[in-house]
Amino acid sequence: QVQLVESGGGSVQAGGSLRLSCAASGGALRYYCMGWFRQAPGNEREGVASISTDGGSTNYADSVKGRFTISRDNAKNTLYLEMNSLKPEDSAMYYCAAKRYFLCNGGPWYRVSDFTYWGQGTQVTVSS
Repeated sequence: QVQLVESGGGSVQAGGSLRLSCAASGGALRYYCMGWFRQAPGNEREGVASISTDGGSTNYADSVKGRFTISRDNAKNTLYLEMNSLKPEDSAMYYCAAKRYFLCNGGPWYRVSDFTYWGQGTQVTVSS
């Protein structure tokens, strides 16, 4: 069973950048599709970006396209989210999540219920 730990969150001003990391243990990340999700107070958890097992395919929410980049380093068992041009509406708890490779093409990339493993989250706060 894979365990996920996020890091890299913090407080920045609008227009700033952050890089989130998600370190995996207990399993080889290359067997999992990965995703970043976020949840602001009072809102449902939403998909931010996803990436295929080998990193060859990515998906993004419209709200972050052109500003965020998801990537992975399977040799380091780590997932990343580079966030640029941050806006106050990006403020949320950010979670990384994983699902086994045979579930990768089973439904919409942003469907929360498809992901089996979740980290504890890292807070991102963007001030105007």
